[in-house]
Amino acid sequence: MSHLIYDPAKSGSKMTVVFFISGSGTNYREIVNRDPGHNYLVFTNRPDCGGVAFAKQFNHEVIVLSHVPYLKDVRKKYGAGKVPRNCPERIKFEQDAVQLIENKLSRIPDLVCLAGYDQWTTDWLVDKYFPRLLNVHPGDTVKGYDGLHWVPSAKAILAGDDVIRSTLFIVDNGEDTGPVLVQSAALNIASSLKRLEVGGEAGLLDALNRIKHFTDQNNIKGYPAFTAEASPELATDMERICRKLQDELKVFGDWEIYPYAVHDLIARGRVALEDRQVFIDGKEMPVYGMRLD
Repeated sequence: MSHLIYDPAKSGSKMTVVFFISGSGTNYREIVNRDPGHNYLVFTNRPDCGGVAFAKQFNHEVIVLSHVPYLKDVRKKYGAGKVPRNCPERIKFEQDAVQLIENKLSRIPDLVCLAGYDQWTTDWLVDKYFPRLLNVHPGDTVKGYDGLHWVPSAKAILAGDDVIRSTLFIVDNGEDTGPVLVQSAALNIASSLKRLEVGGEAGLLDALNRIKHFTDQNNIKGYPAFTAEASPELATDMERICRKLQDELKVFGDWEIYPYAVHDLIARGRVALEDRQVFIDGKEMPVYGMRLD
């Protein structure tokens, strides 16, 4: 039997939404701008980040707890960037953060939105809030285009895709593997680069053609093979192209699907889940969810 993620008939028209933010906070900004009328709270592990500035503009309460003291010693043990996802120190950090959040709210939030949050979420946090924990990814998670920042666009190019998409999903215990709610409209790679060239970004299409020629001639399949075999110049070309595509996808992908999922779907009681199967308006969704094409 499916269950609504949020039921406005039982809980009212105003959701209590908590954002986890470490960076610019633009996804948070876009969600709030779409509908300022809900109850919003911001949690950050980086009090100087751009998202805190937006929170001050919106007059939203901000809860701050740095992860650094929790992970300082364990980073010495494992090395920077190698601390296990479910180590006790991470779990303790999340438990203390959640206690601060729920003490402030005097309740459990209706929705938790990861919005540029730079820490791994542990199984403890996922299990506590599933299926009310959301994240957006600058790539097609159904196709397995994982990775940070511009890497998913690179994986799409190397797979021979002509388009890229952002994916809004429910966070599970994997890495960008949760049930998909919404995918953005397809953003054509070549057309986007051409538009950027018209705006003054010279050489993007030529760089893309050099990459495609190299991968075709050398039978390069996938991102690991490309990073192992490509020259420094081609690697630089790939990063430059994909950073530009990521910026485009943020505007035309992330900033469209995150507010839409929160306000037009979840807040209206339109999204239900049965195990990992997503239903929207009672209709069983395909694995890629609803596409905004």
